[in-house]
Amino acid sequence: MRVLVTGGGGFLGQALCRGLVERGHQVISFNRGHYPVLGALGVGQVQGDLADAHAVMHAAQGVDAVFHNAAKAGAWGSYRSYHDANVVGTQNVLDACRTHGIGRLVYTSTPSVTHRATHPVEGGTADSVPYGEGFKAPYATTKAIAEKAVLAANGPALATVALRPRLIWGPGDHQILPRLVSRAKAGRLRIVGSGENFVDTTYIDNAAQAHFDAFDRLAPAAACAGKAYFISNGEPWPMRRLLNALLDSAGAPPADKHLSFKAAYRIGAVCEALWTVLPLKGEPPMTRFLAEQLSTAHWYDMGPARRDFGYQPRVGMEEGFERLRAWLRDHPL
Repeated sequence: MRVLVTGGGGFLGQALCRGLVERGHQVISFNRGHYPVLGALGVGQVQGDLADAHAVMHAAQGVDAVFHNAAKAGAWGSYRSYHDANVVGTQNVLDACRTHGIGRLVYTSTPSVTHRATHPVEGGTADSVPYGEGFKAPYATTKAIAEKAVLAANGPALATVALRPRLIWGPGDHQILPRLVSRAKAGRLRIVGSGENFVDTTYIDNAAQAHFDAFDRLAPAAACAGKAYFISNGEPWPMRRLLNALLDSAGAPPADKHLSFKAAYRIGAVCEALWTVLPLKGEPPMTRFLAEQLSTAHWYDMGPARRDFGYQPRVGMEEGFERLRAWLRDHPL
């Protein structure tokens, strides 16, 4: 098949491109920049912006299926920047699928679409956990809008599915882990709350595997068509243990200082105000949304994904950390 991956240069995007090439597909990646690593894999690259309808339409020409993975993520930024990338961009992908007669679309969503302040999720499924309300972050707001549009587009001509991988980590991560390590080494990292809240995460190979499993089963009227699924390793760990395992893998000092949720929430509110009024560059060290995420339990039931498209995590947490440590020995931060 000829498959288009949006955001193929990113952490998950590269894993998707690599896996699709290994499966014998011809892969095209739609990126904002050019990535030599994709060229080395034999992946074709089309540069453009998701908010540019003509660029997306051009990239999707002659394609049989789409993995829509690209998005603007993060905890800070203007609502418009998130809306253009996540909502307008997704609508452009859907329009391109319809115009070119593309039959399958696998969409990378996020559990953040169900975020509700400090309300914990323990063993939840997409059927039991509703969409969130009153989001304090444009990322969650716009991803929820986009996911709903993708699922509503499902039908006889275009089969769609939305996957919500929880906190992807592993070899190749140049975003989350480097930030954690930098803060830990500077003595600026704090555990919000007790650190005993259980959270799910997803090893990178498992996140990609879930996409391939859903893709293989996706078709009009398939069990997974038109539905959303939480994806994780299915091994929730306390936040404190998870954070320190990540730091240990990189040889960074452990996080042993705490900040109460109330204090973190207040600091987040102040940071948001300062970054808005001044405005300051980069992302704030804390936001209200981040304080809520870090201090609340979030873990999910993999039963629906296993039942509907056979998803089974292949790399456990302990093995994942062994692989991460080995990778970091050759790619120190």
